[in-house]
Amino acid sequence: MTEPEIYDVLNLVFRQVLENDTIALAPGMTAEDVEGWDSMNHIFIVVELEKRFGVKFQAAEMEEMQNVGELAVLVRQKLARKG
Repeated sequence: MTEPEIYDVLNLVFRQVLENDTIALAPGMTAEDVEGWDSMNHIFIVVELEKRFGVKFQAAEMEEMQNVGELAVLVRQKLARKG
């Protein structure tokens, strides 16, 4: 899966969970940059991403993440390991 494809899915999930079709994620964005991205919605986003990508995130991985770019890298790494 290419980086643009990963961002397409990320945008789709964020738009769906946060009910905001105008979300356009960029690598440097954080929860502070996205209206509605709070701790509760973060859980819903993670669960939906796990379903969409067929991967599992560890709690520690999610806590260490600083921005959307790091999320995309983590997804790419997990997909590569999945083969």
